[in-house]
Amino acid sequence: MASGKAVDAVFKAKIPSAARKLRELFYNAQMTHSHIAHFYALGAPDFIVGPDADPAKRNILGVIETVGLEIGAEVIKHRAYAQKIQETLGGKATHPVCALPGGMSRPLKEEERETIEPWTDSIVDFCSFTFKAFEDIVLKNQSYVDLILSDVYALRTYDIGLVDENDHPNFYDGTVKVTDPDGNEFLRFKENEYLEHIGEHVEPWTYLKFPFLKKIGWKGLVDGPESGLMRAAPLARLNVASGMATPKAQEEYEKMYKTLGGKPVRHTLAMHWARIIELMQAAETMQRLIRDPEITSTHVRDIPHETPEEGVGIIEAPRGTLIHHYKTDKNGIVTDVNLIVATVFNNGCMCMDIRSAAQKLIKAGNVNDGILNMVEMAFRAYDPCFACSTNALPGEMPLIVKMYDHERSVVGEWRRD
Repeated sequence: MASGKAVDAVFKAKIPSAARKLRELFYNAQMTHSHIAHFYALGAPDFIVGPDADPAKRNILGVIETVGLEIGAEVIKHRAYAQKIQETLGGKATHPVCALPGGMSRPLKEEERETIEPWTDSIVDFCSFTFKAFEDIVLKNQSYVDLILSDVYALRTYDIGLVDENDHPNFYDGTVKVTDPDGNEFLRFKENEYLEHIGEHVEPWTYLKFPFLKKIGWKGLVDGPESGLMRAAPLARLNVASGMATPKAQEEYEKMYKTLGGKPVRHTLAMHWARIIELMQAAETMQRLIRDPEITSTHVRDIPHETPEEGVGIIEAPRGTLIHHYKTDKNGIVTDVNLIVATVFNNGCMCMDIRSAAQKLIKAGNVNDGILNMVEMAFRAYDPCFACSTNALPGEMPLIVKMYDHERSVVGEWRRD
């Protein structure tokens, strides 16, 4: 969808209202199945099974064993509903090409709408169940709440996310908003203005770049007001917004901030809570869109006639803000591309969170599998593009931990590779 929006901009295309609604329906289905997968398969093992559990149990199978097969089936069913919505609109659930310059490839048929509508109702109910499970398993366990609120997983950085005209999160479109570590608005900008505000720093030890705010500059891997780093994940989106766009999501938004001490929340593990609040907004948005009379309109594309040139598309990926920027020749052949993906936006903060967890959890060289997993939890909360490998079915990932003294000499090494 970021690519589709960027190509619209390249061709100076304005899409019909029905096409936008179809794209939003499609994209909220994407957000739904992604958030379900992360919460239950990647994040839940740390809480439902426990961070110190046997690695052979600390995975999706261990979660199903703990909560029961019936609940496991509900997880799979509702994630499949969301993917079927994508498949219906896009021809296939993964990597579809339904967003064409000027709109969508085809309209939604009424019989398809009738099939999808009860799926959205069921997904909303499933989200309510998810909140109940989160409350029973996590919020009623004081040790988990203490872990969320501990300084082991906490960063005071800037936050970035798209907001609509009501200052609510919108995953498909909006104005980019940045707030400072205290939650105050720092800046807003439109899609084609991102280069005025976002820079990218390079370090020799990683292929990932480090996006930073140009107004502050690159100050290294530090947090606080002097840091130019941003977080761009579900918690960041909720921190920059003034509320949620749908009623049930708003209720949970208010509950989260009340429970965790008010806005902004700086505790990394709260991303799991923020993620299911976004899941509810996505579900309620699908429910609203599928009942919109215009959703089955046949006017879903206006073919552009302008000479292609340059365009930027920004959406909110499940992991955070995603930027696609294309330049083309007069025939529409791409001559230059720049992408800033959500995992890259979060790169610096993930590094700092991992460093903080390691420094605060590893004492006097004592380390075990549970501690290593708790270090991973700092990374996994962001749901980065390579998160799947950290909760694979064997329950562990290849990991090498080195401890250095103040002279940068290695004084200890632990391997799991």
